[in-house]
Amino acid sequence: MKPKLNRVFNIIIVEDEVNLANLLLRVLKSEGYEVMAVGSISEAWQLLKKQHFDMLITDIKLPDGDGISFLERIKAQGVEIEVIVMTAFATVETAISALKIGARDYIRKPFDLEEVISAVKKVVLQMEAELPVSYSENHLLVTNSEKMKGLLKLLHKVAQSNANIYIHGETGAGKELVAHAIHELSDRHEKPFIKVNCSALPETLLESELFGYEKGAFTGAFNRKLGRFELANGGTIFLDEIGDISPLIQLKLLRIIQQKELERLGGTQTISLDVRIISATNKSLEQLVREGSFSEDLYYRLNVIPLDVPPLRERREDMKDLIESFIEHSSNTYQTKRKAISEEAFMAMLAYDWPGNVRELENIVERLLLMSEGAQIELEDLPEHILSKEPFFYEEKIDAAEVNVIKNALIGSEGNVTKAAEQLGISRRSLHRKINKYHLK
Repeated sequence: MKPKLNRVFNIIIVEDEVNLANLLLRVLKSEGYEVMAVGSISEAWQLLKKQHFDMLITDIKLPDGDGISFLERIKAQGVEIEVIVMTAFATVETAISALKIGARDYIRKPFDLEEVISAVKKVVLQMEAELPVSYSENHLLVTNSEKMKGLLKLLHKVAQSNANIYIHGETGAGKELVAHAIHELSDRHEKPFIKVNCSALPETLLESELFGYEKGAFTGAFNRKLGRFELANGGTIFLDEIGDISPLIQLKLLRIIQQKELERLGGTQTISLDVRIISATNKSLEQLVREGSFSEDLYYRLNVIPLDVPPLRERREDMKDLIESFIEHSSNTYQTKRKAISEEAFMAMLAYDWPGNVRELENIVERLLLMSEGAQIELEDLPEHILSKEPFFYEEKIDAAEVNVIKNALIGSEGNVTKAAEQLGISRRSLHRKINKYHLK
């Protein structure tokens, strides 16, 4: 079983070009990861024996071997680590071989640093998608929004049936949390809940992930692998971003729904299935059907019960509770002091449309808790893109009283801005901004 991801993500780089290794080390550290770099397979193997790493980034050509063989050894030894391979000698065959053995991605040299950062972030997101649903689920089920209350009533109605459910909603709105809530409310709650992000894997890998394969089914298939459908037998499978699957996967999925059975890749044994399918997408499947890129038969098989998850901008009544819960969770995670949020900051956040929905809100709150300097989160601590959407009606509330308070604090500290900021319970940066705003000297 894979370890639950920590907030600090540990990466080991295996690269014999010292300058490149050091560059990757600095760049990834600047992104917030814990990183170590070595120049050979033997050094990497010794480190892997001593401590846990979440990810390995390895070159293919190394002084004491090649990255493909190293990857095979890692998988054979059962080391739980995600792998990205990089090489100047990349071919389609090399890439497919690495991916089939178990690499998450590959990067071709020479590469842009942004490409490396993007590849690492993609793997992190894939790993997080495979973790159990987070604490946020509790806050989905407690709501002041009429739209969400209507959705929750539907959840209780449909949970006990075995009908397939199609969830539509914007990215970050909580589709996965809805799917998990349905599973927990159903008679299948003691059976597995298996998640698959259909957009995160290329077709060949997605096929083997969903349906499994037999030993020898293709190069690199050293052992039998059970697919996600087989692992979900008796329970629920959640197919996220279903609109991105290829026609081949659509055809196989339709057969599973119709016949309730599958065969692993390279196998002849027919396996009976009892799996409830919950699918989701932020796209319009109806539009994809009209365009001919999604099977109409499959669409109707999946869309037995449709559910719509409202975006955060349509459930602003829940903003206060969500922010407070995210502050509490982040303060517990990082062992930091809880902070309140000022009325002005909250009003600005309330006015913002949150295109990334609850996921974006959680990310912003976490960042504010860690980066804001004062005793509470102030308006000026908010990111610029949120402030730019604010109509600034809060300025009407700021009157001469605030100017007098600031003046008194500055006089009492004999002009020492740092001491005055401490007295006011705000950051030095915040006080400087207010001084400039009111043209104080």
